[in-house]
Amino acid sequence: MNKELIQKRFAKNLDTYNDNAKIQKIMADRLISFLKTKNFNSILEIGCGTGFLTNLAVKNLNFCSYTANDIVKECEDYIKTINPNIKFLCNDIERFINEDQEKYDLIISNAAFQWVENFEEFINKLISKLNPEGILLFSTFGKENYREIYHVIGESLNYYSPLELKTFFKELNPIIEEEIRIMAFKTPIDILKHIKNTGVNSIEAHSWTKTDMQRFENGYNNFCAKHPTLTYNPIYVLIKKP
Repeated sequence: MNKELIQKRFAKNLDTYNDNAKIQKIMADRLISFLKTKNFNSILEIGCGTGFLTNLAVKNLNFCSYTANDIVKECEDYIKTINPNIKFLCNDIERFINEDQEKYDLIISNAAFQWVENFEEFINKLISKLNPEGILLFSTFGKENYREIYHVIGESLNYYSPLELKTFFKELNPIIEEEIRIMAFKTPIDILKHIKNTGVNSIEAHSWTKTDMQRFENGYNNFCAKHPTLTYNPIYVLIKKP
């Protein structure tokens, strides 16, 4: 996984992210609904982006300190607009957790952990950063995510199923819920624009030629006979540290 490419493409499309990341907005709202406790001394948010989840957390949770982390430095401007007292740290999430010496009552993340390379090891590190009875709450995506894209171009991130996630952390009795949300578009090219505008076109590094575009459009039309769709497969995970 090319973290530098991920950083560049997200940074390039921050201005279009808010208008296009409709599913991510829904996921942020759903995440907050999982929290029965609203009072936390210290909160760490990983992969804060433009602040969908940050804004909801500030409005709905009580806290003494809030740290927001993202690989894109430009996200700091968005976060400081929400709350100037939030501490922003720019770093790769996997490197950041190895360097961070703090303990937290809540670690929260929305639609970011699909970019983690060593997922199980990373989650266990996050749990070690929690205070006793601390909560790790995150959303990611399952195996049905972007299934149309995988069918057409054969490229995908390494997604996990709810069963696999439950197996990873079964001793901690995780709460796991899954959704399927399908977006409809007028043309396959509109889907490419949507993906680009949310900054998640970071699987392939090379630029597409006109032939690539035509091949993609033909493949999509063959797969989606009636109208082009794009499937999102959000998964929500809550783990409470003993």
